[in-house]
Amino acid sequence: MRVTTTLVFAAAFTISAGAQDFMAPSGVPAAAFPKADRPVADIVSPIWHDEKERDDADEPGQLVRLLGIKSGMTVADIGAGSGYYVARLSPIVGSKGRIIAEDVVPDYLRSLLNRVRDLGLQNVAISRGEPHDPRLPADSIDVAIMVHMYHEIARPYALLYNLVPALKPDARVGIVDAFGPTSKHGTPPSLLRCELAAVGYREISFERLTGSDAYLATFAPPSVVRRTRPEAMVTCKAQ
Repeated sequence: MRVTTTLVFAAAFTISAGAQDFMAPSGVPAAAFPKADRPVADIVSPIWHDEKERDDADEPGQLVRLLGIKSGMTVADIGAGSGYYVARLSPIVGSKGRIIAEDVVPDYLRSLLNRVRDLGLQNVAISRGEPHDPRLPADSIDVAIMVHMYHEIARPYALLYNLVPALKPDARVGIVDAFGPTSKHGTPPSLLRCELAAVGYREISFERLTGSDAYLATFAPPSVVRRTRPEAMVTCKAQ
């Protein structure tokens, strides 16, 4: 069965004829949340020299196994960048699943759109979010991943809070990052746990990935009504 590609952009982009714009309304504004008390890395990090090096480390295979990604799921790749994971997860979720590739950088989204078209990926939607809000469709996501980009999130409490409505009740959030300070494109696990817990997320598992100096931390989100209120959040301090 052929699944029509859905291309989703913010207003600054031209939506292709026949595309469906399911972009969610903006969530709670960033100003309502505390700022991160840690350095925020630049939005580009050359952690891997090329995609073959990344494949050789089998990072995608480990992520798929540990998060239980399978056919029919909807996976949100938050901070999709070049589309490395989009290209590898699309055949796994299959024609009955969907990959939503989200980013905040317009140039990345344009390049990603071209990659999706060139590869003929028929189950990929592309969405432009905001630094404090991924703006994903409500109750749609089985698994959300943030791969080597958490340290680049300037408003983590706001983004994590505004992500919750998009997650299904049994959804999982998988965060891959390097061991090390955020200023050097990593996130100390203790800091990550603290920031997720500040919003109400619960850690399920923590695995060191083989082939690289990285880990996968998996969290269960709170329900919409059980999210910590923005005014009640306690900022975590980098160690």
